Amino acid sequence: MTPWRVTGDGVTLHLRVTPNAGADRIEGVEQRGDGSSVLRLRVAAVPDKGRANAAVIALLSRTLEVPKSAVSVISGETARLKTVAVAGDGVALAARLAAGNPLKP
Repeated sequence: MTPWRVTGDGVTLHLRVTPNAGADRIEGVEQRGDGSSVLRLRVAAVPDKGRANAAVIALLSRTLEVPKSAVSVISGETARLKTVAVAGDGVALAARLAAGNPLKP
């Protein structure tokens, strides 16, 4: 099972975010105990006043080569487990995610 799903507007990603990391990076896919999977991200920003969410948006924007305005947190704004929507060509974004190319920001 992949942590992303193609939608009519782009892709939806399920993330596990760790703030206060040494650097911003995407670590890869993690299988959860309930059978689901998430994409693990680490960001250097602190989880204060939306700074970590802004860092997540910037990291995904940079690695998927979409504008920041195309990335939005749709659930989990104050939690480590987040759902993020990325607007654009969903098939192309999913192919890029599947190929592992965005895992190297």
